[in-house]
Amino acid sequence: MIKWLRRKILGIPHNDFHPTAWIHGDPVIGKGVYIGGYSIVNAKGVEVRIGDHCDIASFVSINSADSHKRCIGLSKDIDRKPIVLEKNVFVGSHVVIKGGAHIGEHSVVASGCVVDGVRIPPYSLIFGNPMQVREGYYKEKVRGQ
Repeated sequence: MIKWLRRKILGIPHNDFHPTAWIHGDPVIGKGVYIGGYSIVNAKGVEVRIGDHCDIASFVSINSADSHKRCIGLSKDIDRKPIVLEKNVFVGSHVVIKGGAHIGEHSVVASGCVVDGVRIPPYSLIFGNPMQVREGYYKEKVRGQ
């Protein structure tokens, strides 16, 4: 019943993650990845890669598309930029990851953060809105295990 409801009424195709997660397009998703409820991964028409063993909480938007210029008449196209999450990235609840973002391995994106389309080095802590980055914050902690 839930699969039928998702597909026919809500237009959400089946995925191997949470039943309310919406995977749009063809993202490359590694092994051991968790995607929480009410999260969206929008990879329509552009590369989105999520590395092995990433943990994406509920209510997360990984959205490669930006249509604001089209909406207000400045462009005829939707701007689409790739997104990469390297392996072992944790993404907290209510995070927005915008097109062009590249998040290095073993990084943490804190809840409520808006990640602009920039390259973030491995072992970083990303937090706040506007976004702040503490490069290497987890480097010694992860290696010292």
